[in-house]
Amino acid sequence: MPHVIETDRLCLRQWQASDFAIFAEMNADPEIMKYFPKLLSTTVSDTIAKKCQQLIEDKGWGLWAVGLKNDVEKQDAFIGFVGLNETHADMSFAPAVEIAWRLHKDYWGQGYATEAARAALDFAFTELVLDEVVSFTAVINKRSQLIMQRIGMTKMQDNFYHPALAMNHRLAEHVLYKITRQQWQNMVSS
Repeated sequence: MPHVIETDRLCLRQWQASDFAIFAEMNADPEIMKYFPKLLSTTVSDTIAKKCQQLIEDKGWGLWAVGLKNDVEKQDAFIGFVGLNETHADMSFAPAVEIAWRLHKDYWGQGYATEAARAALDFAFTELVLDEVVSFTAVINKRSQLIMQRIGMTKMQDNFYHPALAMNHRLAEHVLYKITRQQWQNMVSS
């Protein structure tokens, strides 16, 4: 059964058909997709959303759609996704569960990604009882690295090159962050 996670301002929930058009708009926006290899067509975007939806249906968790809770005009409005995902097998640190996010630029700078990511980490460590969670991004994506730091993650190992990108691609070099269950428990209990 799909899990729903609520925070003060947000609801991490199963994807709805009404989310797909906004997600496609996000994936076609050069500013939002600045740290991704390319913009996505509506067809590809819909395929990704359906995969996220199916994984949540199958496992009960995944890359949840994020909706606003307390805005009467935009009740449950889709603002992006935040959640947990199993990393690809070709990553040097696999198998691992990563935490990831992508929010609509209209909602940047308001603490939503950090708030939702903390809730997803809490789920990872209390419900799934994972030993650790990782996150990674291109070296030049400083905004995401700040979120990783805010949620208590620590930069690990030397940088690595994403296996899906050519070595000379501007986004190829990545950083890896990690947090263990013990680090999370220490952080939330202090």
